[in-house]
Amino acid sequence: MTRLLFGALLGLSLAATPGIHGGTAFAAGAQYKVVTADAKGTYFAIGSDLAKLVAPDASIDLEVLATAGSAANLKHLRYDPGVKFAIVQADVFQAFLDRAAAGNATARATIQPLRVILPLYNTEIHYIVRADSPMNYFHDIANAKINGGIVGSGAALITQNLYRMMFNKPMPEANASYLSNADALVKLIGDKSVDVVVVAAGQPAPLITNMKPEAQKYIKMLKFDPAHPSSKTPLTVYSQSVVRVGSYPNLLKDNFTTVAVGAFLTTFNFGDDHTAGYLVRFARSLCQNFATLQAKGHPKWREVSLSFPQLGPGWAYYQPTMNEIRTCTAAPAPGKAARQCSAEEKILGLCN
Repeated sequence: MTRLLFGALLGLSLAATPGIHGGTAFAAGAQYKVVTADAKGTYFAIGSDLAKLVAPDASIDLEVLATAGSAANLKHLRYDPGVKFAIVQADVFQAFLDRAAAGNATARATIQPLRVILPLYNTEIHYIVRADSPMNYFHDIANAKINGGIVGSGAALITQNLYRMMFNKPMPEANASYLSNADALVKLIGDKSVDVVVVAAGQPAPLITNMKPEAQKYIKMLKFDPAHPSSKTPLTVYSQSVVRVGSYPNLLKDNFTTVAVGAFLTTFNFGDDHTAGYLVRFARSLCQNFATLQAKGHPKWREVSLSFPQLGPGWAYYQPTMNEIRTCTAAPAPGKAARQCSAEEKILGLCN
């Protein structure tokens, strides 16, 4: 009963949501999957937008799968049939590259053939504690019992990374837990066996947005102090970000500073013409429907641009989709009309 009451207060659905489909299946199209994260998270919402607003015009029936998170997504993308897209945190991708460079054969086999379709947006890190907690800042958590999310999630890696960076030591195993966000939040204000719940999700994170105003009596979010000595090392990997009142009007009275990490839409380095062709169609639809994504999709789409900044060593874009997006976004030369396909080219299938 207590679990259900707290779940209702925090706006939590405690049942799993394995996946959703983008809509009508295409008899002559492709059936693909995109792996995201928790069904209450922003990655899942972004995947759902792609399924509804992009995939249909590419003749793709895109299934959106809830997963453990970024680390698991890389493995799903690498090895699971039908998975053609994955949303992944930058630090998780880099962690696999680092371990591959250090000689880890499993990491190398996983990460080497993966490619970036498009940089997305920054994922904010939310540290949630009880409202009566003496903790107010990230640097107050040294002795706290911390839930970083389930094993395989980006939040779990961030939690470990930030703790080590701030306190120059690993998080004590006795203080770490790996529950789902929903289960951890119930324990946070229920039996209090958890002191901090770490939620890595682009704001507004559905999990937090759906909380009722009464939740203010039970929880608050910790701030990140960029001027504190413990913040120097984290800021070499993560960036500052502002959590806005508008993202969580039921909980916040003021904006505050947190840290964030980039999110990327990734794929496999598919070389077969069939799959590459559908991914090119997907890229074209993404470009053509980009204004719709920004107008009707999750607010994080407004932070995305169809550009390709230089990636770090070991990272690479998927060339076919990058070429297509660049072609789509390129304006016709001044004074020249866009070239139209001839009837003969259409018959030969040379027009896209």
